[in-house]
Amino acid sequence: MITFNIKKSIFAVSACCGLAIATSSCSDFLDILPTNEVVLENYWTDKEDVQSVMNSCYETLESSDAMIRMMVWGELRSEDMRGANSVPNELNEILKENLLPSNPYCNWSKFYECINRCNIVCHYAPIVQSIDPNYSEEEMLANLAEATTLRALSYFYLIRTFRDVPYTTRASIDDTQTFIIPATPFENVLDSLINDLERVKGNAVKRYYVDDSPSAWQNSCKVTRWTVYALLADLYLWKGDWDNAIKYCDMVIDYKKQQYQEMLERDGNSSTIDLIDEIPMILTKPKGSDRCGNSYYEIFGSGNSFESIFELYFNSTQSQQNKIVTDYYMYNNNVLGRICAPDILFKDVAKGTNSLFKRTDGRAYESAEYSGTSYAVTKYARTSVSYSTQNVSSEADLQLQKQRRSGGDANWIFYRLSDMLLIKAEALIERSDESTPEDLEDAFALIDIVNKRANDAVNGNRASTLTKSSYVTSKLAMEDLVLEERQREFIFEGKRWFDLVRFARRDGNNTRLVNLVSRKYLENVNALKIKLADPNIIYFPYAKSELKVNPLLKQNPAFTNGEDSELTN
Repeated sequence: MITFNIKKSIFAVSACCGLAIATSSCSDFLDILPTNEVVLENYWTDKEDVQSVMNSCYETLESSDAMIRMMVWGELRSEDMRGANSVPNELNEILKENLLPSNPYCNWSKFYECINRCNIVCHYAPIVQSIDPNYSEEEMLANLAEATTLRALSYFYLIRTFRDVPYTTRASIDDTQTFIIPATPFENVLDSLINDLERVKGNAVKRYYVDDSPSAWQNSCKVTRWTVYALLADLYLWKGDWDNAIKYCDMVIDYKKQQYQEMLERDGNSSTIDLIDEIPMILTKPKGSDRCGNSYYEIFGSGNSFESIFELYFNSTQSQQNKIVTDYYMYNNNVLGRICAPDILFKDVAKGTNSLFKRTDGRAYESAEYSGTSYAVTKYARTSVSYSTQNVSSEADLQLQKQRRSGGDANWIFYRLSDMLLIKAEALIERSDESTPEDLEDAFALIDIVNKRANDAVNGNRASTLTKSSYVTSKLAMEDLVLEERQREFIFEGKRWFDLVRFARRDGNNTRLVNLVSRKYLENVNALKIKLADPNIIYFPYAKSELKVNPLLKQNPAFTNGEDSELTN
C-alpha cells in the first residue's frame, strides 16, 4: 500500500508548519475551528492555501528522511563512498551489498508523502481558482506545473532506486481512500512523467524575480520553466530519446547565455564569469587573481549561483538543516562524518599519479581531504576553499585555505549548468554512428568545457588536460570519458550510482558497473563481483512493511532469498 493516507483532521496543520519558502499563516483558520474539526474542504478557500501546501511539498523533500535517501540511494553503493566514523549498521549492510527488505533505507514514505501533497495541489488548485477572484488562471496553471514537476522528481528518484513502483496521480484526501495497487513498470512510469511535464512545461514560471533582486535566489530554489526543461532532459536521457535530451539541454544552455548577456548589459564585464568556448561558466580563478576556488564558493558555499537551475534551500535553524552535511559529510571542527571516500579516488592527486584527477583539478581538493586515516567528504561541508594550482607537485604547494560550515545550511543541488553540458554530451555520444562522426567531436567539446573550468585551463592559463584524439575515434572511449567526467564533476552529489545504473540498463549487463564499483572493496571482492552481476540487484528491494500491507507488490527477485524470503512466497 502506498503509505500516504493523511487524515483530514491533521492535514491542514501539517501543511502549514515548518514550510521552507515564503510560508503564509493559517492561524486564523485554526482559531475558528477546533483541531479535530478541521477539514480539507474548509481549508481550500483562497490562493494562499494553495501556496501553503505547495510550499509543504518542498519542505517534505527537505526533511532529513528524504535528504539522506537522496544520498544513500544515489551515491552510497557506488565506488565514491565507504563507511567512516560510527557508521550505522543499516548503512554498513548497504556498503557490504548485504541489502535486505528490512533495511530502513528501503522505506520510501517521504517521497510518496511529497507525491501525495503534489497530487492534492493538483486536485484543489482548480477548485480554488474557481472561487477566489484573486487567484488567476495563470497563477493556478503555474502551481500545477510546480506540483507536477516536484511529483515527477520524486517518482524519478523512486524508479531509479526501485525500478518498478506503484504509480498514481490521484490524491489521497480523506480517511476512506486506500491505494493498494501493483507496481507500474519503470518504462511506463518514465513515459508518464515525460508526458506530464510536456503538458505543463509552458505554464511554469520563467523567473520569479529579476536577477539582481535580493530575492532572486528563489529563481533556483523554486521550480521554474528551466527546472522542467532540465528534468525533461534527464528523463529523455534515461528513455534513450537522444534528440529530445539534446533539445532540452540546449534550451537551458541558451537561457544561461541570455542571462549572461543580461548581466553584462546590467553590470558590465565580470571578473568571475566568462565564456569558455562560448558557454558562460563561473571561473575557478577570477580574472586578476592567483587563487582558485571561486567556482566552489559560488556554487556550493554561497549557493544559488549563476549556474544553478534547481536546488533545495536550507538555513542554519535546527529544524531546517541539510542533514547530509551535518551527519554524513565532514563539517565544523574537523568532525569526520559517517561517510568517507576510498583512497583510490583522492590519493596522490597533487603528485600527479592519481588515475581520476589531474594534479591541477580543483575538484579533488574541494571535495575531500585526508583526515588521519581516510579521505573525509568536504563537498558542501565547506563554505569556501582557496588554493593555487601553479607548479603543484605536493599538497603543500597548494597553499590550501578552507572554511567549514558551522551548521547544515548548504543548499542541495539537483541541476546546474554542468548537468546540461554533460547530459547533452552523453546523448550526442549515444546518438552517434558512422554517418554522424561530428556528434563525438561535439560531445568531447562539451566535456572539455567542464574539465577546463575545473583545471583552470581558460584564458591562456594552461592547456586542456584532455587530448581529443585519444577519445573521438571510439564511441566506447567517449562513453567512458563522459562517465568519468560526471564522476569528477558530481562526486558526492547523489548521482554516481544512478549514472552506473543508467549505463548498465543501456549496456544490457552490469559488467561496467561491477568493474568500477569493485575497486573500492578491500575484501571478498570476487564474491561481491558475482553478486553485483545480477541485473536485478542494482535496484533496492521493496520494504518489508510495504510487502505486508500490499499483496499486489511483488519483491525484486534478487532479494527473495534470506531472512525475508517468506514475504514473497
